[in-house]
Amino acid sequence: MSQATYVRTQDVPLGELTPYPGNARRGDVRLILQSLRTSGQYRSLIARQLPDGHLVVLAGNHTLAALLAHGRGPCTASIPTFANPGADCALCNGTRWEPTARVEIVECDDDTALRINVVDNRAAEKGSWDLDGLVELLSYLPDLDGTGYTDEDVERLLAPPPSLEELADTYAPREDYGDQPARTATPAETAAEEPAEQGSGLWPVLRLRIPPAVRDEFYAATASCPRSADDGARLAWLLETTRTLREDSPR
Repeated sequence: MSQATYVRTQDVPLGELTPYPGNARRGDVRLILQSLRTSGQYRSLIARQLPDGHLVVLAGNHTLAALLAHGRGPCTASIPTFANPGADCALCNGTRWEPTARVEIVECDDDTALRINVVDNRAAEKGSWDLDGLVELLSYLPDLDGTGYTDEDVERLLAPPPSLEELADTYAPREDYGDQPARTATPAETAAEEPAEQGSGLWPVLRLRIPPAVRDEFYAATASCPRSADDGARLAWLLETTRTLREDSPR
């Protein structure tokens, strides 16, 4: 197996960088741009130098997209910092700026380039949070600008997680589904049921096969769930959130 060989680090005009073809990850470009405007480019892009000299971004494609969204300075983007609305953009400092990116340039073969692109996206997805540690870290900041979190997010993180009994009460089957008789599970389906958690009663089991993009959207939409390691809790949290939005929206 080949490996990537480091060549150099340099500031590269954005027009000389090509996004990785077929990059499968869908990042939050708006959030990244807010971070760049608050803190600057704190991490280099990783680009592969092709034999003809062209540079293809392997890691950092959404940072590239955010830099492109910023465009030339002075900054006119409509993503203000909330605590310091008069602060200059950390990218352009409120002056003329030709969009460039700091890039670590490597040489590698096609297979290695693909591996780097895929694992850079996968590694972040496979991680998890120490929620107490996260709240403690955020508490050290005078404001949450550029972190991707809001005061409401922190309040949700601090809220105690719902108990199994509360979730069961919240999502208990309704009694007004009409006159359709309930379907009885077959013996094979009953045997396939996973053991219910202690004290949870006979909870139903949902088995879903969904495309990776739908899974990623589900995880992104439920990132603020206090019990992010539990997909069932994520689903319950999402249903509760959308129900609250429906109840609060004007009719």
